[in-house]
Amino acid sequence: MEIHAKRRQKLRRLFDRAKVDGLLVTNFTNVTYLTGFTGDDSYLLVTGDGEVILSDARYTTQLSEECPDVRTFIRGPGQTMLSTIRETVAEAKIERLGIEGGSMTVGIRDHLDQHLDRIDLVTTYGLVEELRAIKDKSEVDAIRLAIGQAQRGFAVFRAILQPQMTEKELADELEYQMRKFGAKDRAFPSIVAAGPRAALPHAVPTDGPIGEQTSLLIDWGAQENLYRSDLTRVLTFGRPPAKFRKIYETVLEAQMATIGAIQPGMTGGEADAVARDVITKAGFGKRFEHGTGHGLGLDVHEGPRLGKGCQTVLKPGMVVTVEPGIYLPGWGGVRIEDDVLITRTGCEVLSSYPKGWDDTISEIVT
Repeated sequence: MEIHAKRRQKLRRLFDRAKVDGLLVTNFTNVTYLTGFTGDDSYLLVTGDGEVILSDARYTTQLSEECPDVRTFIRGPGQTMLSTIRETVAEAKIERLGIEGGSMTVGIRDHLDQHLDRIDLVTTYGLVEELRAIKDKSEVDAIRLAIGQAQRGFAVFRAILQPQMTEKELADELEYQMRKFGAKDRAFPSIVAAGPRAALPHAVPTDGPIGEQTSLLIDWGAQENLYRSDLTRVLTFGRPPAKFRKIYETVLEAQMATIGAIQPGMTGGEADAVARDVITKAGFGKRFEHGTGHGLGLDVHEGPRLGKGCQTVLKPGMVVTVEPGIYLPGWGGVRIEDDVLITRTGCEVLSSYPKGWDDTISEIVT
């Protein structure tokens, strides 16, 4: 509870810059970050001297258990969230109400604009997300635990591969194994893509067996205490063509060069340029189709972004993925991904599952 109170106090310090007297938090993940409440359908009003969660009777007990230090407004049967907002904001006696431009609907904004007398609505972007980008020790510890669960689950998954298993069966098995090692949930729907289907960066597992394919791309992660991990590895079988090894080692070189270069003070665009330069010099620049990485935490994709032209400055405490890739339609693809903590002097790679070329070589149980 103390940590959530500190987060709310940090948020208040941003009010002057945003030129607001309070903020209506409508992003459910941001509500969780600021209070510890893990339910949904609830908003949080933060003012200069207090806060109140706007919710309904389904969550009365849960709110008292998860955030007893936060005042609650439980709306009654038939009372809408809009009327609850109007009543609570009016009671708070604020003049400039910040709203979250990334989550509030146009309909809600228009309604509030029409019904909140003498209150100016100020659209803000990224105030809470700015705080979320810098992880404290408890957040990093949760991510470390989620990484360990994901890696242990993957080790078992790798040992039980069979040619008749489908991509979907393998994805389900991987998620089951992570839960066996303590994960509360998967971090996101797992990607298992065999052979040519690995050319789809966000391939959806199919009912097709992996059969005689010579490669398998797996992108997976675990969720622990609401925080997530995100990893990608490639496995090879039999005798992959020489071209595959060249592409794999190019991606690995790009990833390692980026990890070696990352340090506080550089921008997300500068980090991306390191990986992109290696892949471009190898002749595959047009086949690197996404950014080099993204922030990781309560959401699997959050700030900062490691992408072309991104001006966000990397700071100690940020956790990002580093995941360059090369994708050749109809042929296949390679992506290698690890989770990285920005430190005061550089960075620390939090994940540790082996990724050298020899580490990709696998056997399928028959």
